[in-house]
Amino acid sequence: MTDSEKTVVPVVNLPNALTALRVAMVPLFGWMLLAYPDHIIWRWATAAVFVVALLTDLADGHIARKHGLVTNFGKLWDPIADKAMTGMAMIGLSILGELPWWITIVILVREWGITILRFMIVKYGVMGADKLGKVKTFTQVVALVGLTIPFQIYREIGEPAWWVTTCAVLYWVAIVSMAVALVLTVVSGVNYCIGAWKLRQAWLAAQTPPVAVSVTVAVAVTVSGDDDESQ
Repeated sequence: MTDSEKTVVPVVNLPNALTALRVAMVPLFGWMLLAYPDHIIWRWATAAVFVVALLTDLADGHIARKHGLVTNFGKLWDPIADKAMTGMAMIGLSILGELPWWITIVILVREWGITILRFMIVKYGVMGADKLGKVKTFTQVVALVGLTIPFQIYREIGEPAWWVTTCAVLYWVAIVSMAVALVLTVVSGVNYCIGAWKLRQAWLAAQTPPVAVSVTVAVAVTVSGDDDESQ
């Protein structure tokens, strides 16, 4: 067995299985969110499915990097699964009237647009997520979890008072987190586009032969030779 054969990573492994599970959870989560939106226990169960999906996202990446199980399948489907789950959450909440459609549209256009752009510029190099993008993802997750949990339903029930107050505070934490996520989504998207353009320009510059330098040297040698003859 050669060294190249030893380093082949099987597609069927634990990280990819977790990614596939997360993809399968997307329609399940969407159905649960829309089936009984006003049922408290059901909404808690729906939020639990969303959190489990997030945990599988953290687990598959950690396991793949730690044990050298990174595959092309994982590189392709891991970000797709993430965007599909968060997209389903935002679309479902917008259908229920709990999240304005314009926020969902702006965020989804950015998320899927950047995902497509990432695949388009892969031949020029790989751009990792910057700190701003990571903060965006965190605030977006906090917002979606908070909006999926039935805090608003508890507020409408009106008792007990201490729990209603707690739910009101947590609900507004989710609202503020979504507002912050929206701003960071736009800003980080613009930053990524600028970075992608710079990456492409640097790649193109590296591919261009130094023709101008050669011409300059040739001209300099010619002029020097003419001066020698004149002397």
